[in-house]
Amino acid sequence: MLHEYSLMDGRISRDSGGTLPIDVYVLPDEQERRHLIDDLEIDEHTLISSTDPDETPRIEYEDNHTAIILKYPKNYSADDNFLFRVKSMGIFVFRDRVVVVVDDNVQLFTSARPARRIHSVQDVLLRILLQTIRHFESHLRVINMCSEEIENEINESSDNRSLLNMFTLEKGLVYYINALSGNRRVIERIRTNSAKFDFTDDHIEMIEDLAIENRQFLDQAQVYSQVLSGLMDARAAFINNNLNVMMKNMNAIVIAVAVPTFFTGVFGMSELSMIAGSQNWYFVYPIFIFMMIMLGLFAFWLIKRFEKH
Repeated sequence: MLHEYSLMDGRISRDSGGTLPIDVYVLPDEQERRHLIDDLEIDEHTLISSTDPDETPRIEYEDNHTAIILKYPKNYSADDNFLFRVKSMGIFVFRDRVVVVVDDNVQLFTSARPARRIHSVQDVLLRILLQTIRHFESHLRVINMCSEEIENEINESSDNRSLLNMFTLEKGLVYYINALSGNRRVIERIRTNSAKFDFTDDHIEMIEDLAIENRQFLDQAQVYSQVLSGLMDARAAFINNNLNVMMKNMNAIVIAVAVPTFFTGVFGMSELSMIAGSQNWYFVYPIFIFMMIMLGLFAFWLIKRFEKH
């Protein structure tokens, strides 16, 4: 599906009648793919990489354009169950147009307005980079809120579902860290090869700001990942500790029951009847049972006391 944009009065408008065409292809069909390959001379492998979620971010310089593979966050929904994934987009920068290929609807130009007016393909490229970085920022905020929610659930519940949700959330953060690291390398390469993009001093300054923002969000993702990893380790330690305490209590109960069982085995029903006599059984049996109960409680208390020391 093709979404046509263009520059009008220094802004990106959802109209094809402006000065600089900006074509956004969402899951291009076969006819659109042939147009991109045959007419615009986009490499077929690079075009496939634009919608491959496992593709590594990179830059390729062709004869008539520059191809940039970038990572962006996948739109999150409740069905994802705390799993945040990333996808790839292809940005093809020509002298007189910009072509973007994605496999999902991405808000590239409709959200936060840029601080500067847009007049060239360089401005459009930097705007896409800015919007992609800000997209990661908004998702990291959601991840932080999800993390706090899961922490509260773990404090109130002892089942494994919350622990699995935390593991899934940490897995998504690993994807984000890898994506932000790859985007950082792309931004650094753009800054290094600024002459090939005909960047001005203002453009270079903005690229440096983008590199700083991307690095900040990368550090933020790494901190979140370390916190979640620490919480999972602490939760596992708590579970092991609770299991050890439970096993100790069970062992103490078993031993406490075994001690009076030994005496009841030695002094069985027949032996006790012979000792007590047939006339006093209703008096002797309750006393014997009471003594066994007290013996079991004493054994349990003695075991717990030795455990403390």
